[in-house]
Amino acid sequence: MLKIFLFNRTKIPLLEKALDAYSLRQRAIASNIANITTIGYRRVDVKFEDELQRNLGGEFIKGMRTNEKHIAIGAKDINDVQPEIARQSSDYNPDPLASGVNDVDIDQEMVELAKNQIRYRLASRLIAESFRGIQKSIKGGGV
Repeated sequence: MLKIFLFNRTKIPLLEKALDAYSLRQRAIASNIANITTIGYRRVDVKFEDELQRNLGGEFIKGMRTNEKHIAIGAKDINDVQPEIARQSSDYNPDPLASGVNDVDIDQEMVELAKNQIRYRLASRLIAESFRGIQKSIKGGGV
């Protein structure tokens, strides 16, 4: 119980959620690139940051549920915000006689891939730094 309390008071749970989202996004981008010549394929994306920002932004009053059957009121708990794969809405209407036409743009996918890799590296460095800080506090501040 102490372990859970200790980590919940740090940014580690938030960074863990971010790493999960970036891993899922990596798989979605890989799927988009792999299906670049698949007729009628619609690109997928991961929705996470907007939902997270909405729930961390303090725009909502957060209600406390005393029973799991009660309806949640206000902002979600950080543990309830999950990354989700979403198909892009598109006006694309596949022609069955087309040759490899779909709504995947390789240039856009490569940009998203680079952005996602940068975000993943930053989040993993921040989580490693958080663990180093916890180790220092356990060992003591002496050099």
